[in-house]
Amino acid sequence: MTKIRLAYRIVIDNSSTFVWDKYVFEDTYKEYLIQQQLFNSKENPKTTFRELLSENEKAYQLHFLTGMAANDYVAQLKGHFHRVTDVLGNHFFPFTNYELDIINTDITDSKKHKIGITFYSPMLLLLDIINNRYLVSTELEKDNGFSILEFAQQPNLAICYYEK
Repeated sequence: MTKIRLAYRIVIDNSSTFVWDKYVFEDTYKEYLIQQQLFNSKENPKTTFRELLSENEKAYQLHFLTGMAANDYVAQLKGHFHRVTDVLGNHFFPFTNYELDIINTDITDSKKHKIGITFYSPMLLLLDIINNRYLVSTELEKDNGFSILEFAQQPNLAICYYEK
């Protein structure tokens, strides 16, 4: 049997329309403004995250530090990301953890703030891939049949772990 983990990534920026995204956008930007001071030079501050990262490799920690502002919002989802539908149209993507990364941001312009959040499923049993659809089960061991979920292959959904 093949075990997999799926990952689904969203990008949040100034143009995001979901209310949840807007809150995450605002709070992560505010958190970035606070945390970047730990790594930025007072004499010659870098305005963008990429500039700061190229000057100070320790600024890589800002992904995690900024991501802490999203923890309560992710907790509200209660382990189900509702924007990914299965083939029946149910809004259900189970996840056990997530990772936030800063794509770029600018301390002088919040409109340039852009982050990615990747949600990781629990370990799943990959039963088959049929018609570009992942046929998976959350039950890793079973003697008879399996309860299954079926997700269409789609942008931003990928297998991120594979074990034969």
